[in-house]
This record gives sequence, structure tokens and C-alpha cells, in this order.
Amino acid sequence: MSEKTVGIVIADDHPVVRMGVRLVLESEEGVHVLGEAGDGRESLEKVEQLRPDVLLLDLSMPQLTGIEVLAELRARKSSTRTILLTASAEKKQILDALRLGARGILMKGALPSELGSCIRTVLSGGYWAFGTVVPDLVVLLEQLMRESAPAPRNTFGLTPRELQVTALVAEGLTNKDVAAEYKISEETVKHHIKRIFDKTGVSNRLELAIFAMNHRLVQQP
Repeated sequence: MSEKTVGIVIADDHPVVRMGVRLVLESEEGVHVLGEAGDGRESLEKVEQLRPDVLLLDLSMPQLTGIEVLAELRARKSSTRTILLTASAEKKQILDALRLGARGILMKGALPSELGSCIRTVLSGGYWAFGTVVPDLVVLLEQLMRESAPAPRNTFGLTPRELQVTALVAEGLTNKDVAAEYKISEETVKHHIKRIFDKTGVSNRLELAIFAMNHRLVQQP
């Protein structure tokens, strides 16, 4: 891979996966597997003891998750470059990993040649994700932020006050209780509820409570 021998630690809670990754790495010239770890806490210990150039880190592990290990390595200002291994990951997890210093995101189903390419890219100062070199990390982060952002909540045209009234009605409070909570008259509460019914298409308080929970208009316990 290079004139300098590259030291690597493999961190995964499945021995079969570690063995498979080790076999692939041992076929790469200039690569030396320094050690293995079976959980997140052991991963940190191995990095501290062995000072590898690269840590191949499973996303989902006992003791500490891959994200938690990345956060700790960042706090320790570790010089080890981390490649996150994962069978599947949500866009938000990938975003969090890159923000915390991961230099590569590699799917476990990737071809062996991709592992070598990913390691070479990371060692040369680049980033790797979705099976290719990342030409612009900022652009990728912005894309992931957009894709992982929750869909905007549909409030059905309800005003902030109407949303507050909806929440209290869904909790089972009477018009008198709602009026006391917001220091308004019961007539005003009735007016709010009529407008809420019109906007949501419900016809009674029970239907409103169900509608509100189904459409995330109130926080569910």
C-alpha cells in the first residue's frame, strides 16, 4: 500500500467479521493488523495502547457505540484515522460520524478492493463515503443535513394559540380548565375550538385528540 507499514486495529463485536477483515487486510502489501477489539470500550483501549494509523470501527457495538467511540477519540485529540464499518446506517448516523471525525464510511458488504481504496484515501488525507472518494466534505455534510432533517410538521393552518388549546383538549381538559390555563374567557375557548374543528375536519373532542396524536400536533408520552 505504501513504503511505510500501516498499523490497523479492527473493532467489531462479531469475531467472524473481524477474521474476514483481517484476511482482506493481510493480502494488502504494507498493512499490519496490530490488534482487534470486540466492544467500544476495548476499541479505545487498543487505540491508546497500540497507536494505530487506522481504526476500522463497527457502528453498532456493546459497551460504547461507534459514534460514542468517535466522540471520545475526538475529545482525546487522537491522531488515529477512523473508518466506520456498518451493515446499514441512517443518513443522520453518517452525518454524526463525519462531524465527529470519521474519515471513511464503509459498508460491510463492500468488495475487498474497496477496503484498500478507502484506507489509501484516508491515509492520503481524503474522505471516503458511499463507495467513492468524497471530493468536497462540506457539500456532502450539507447534503446529509438536508436528507436527514425531519419532514416539517403539518399544523393544518392552526395558530400557535390553537395548537396550545388542541394540546390541552387532547389531555382531556374542559373549556373551563383551558380558559383558566391561558387566562381567557370560556367563550374565547369555544371560538378557538370551533376554528380548530373546522381546520382539522373533526367533529368532537375525542376525534380531535386522536387526530392530534396521529399528526404529531401534541407530544406523545
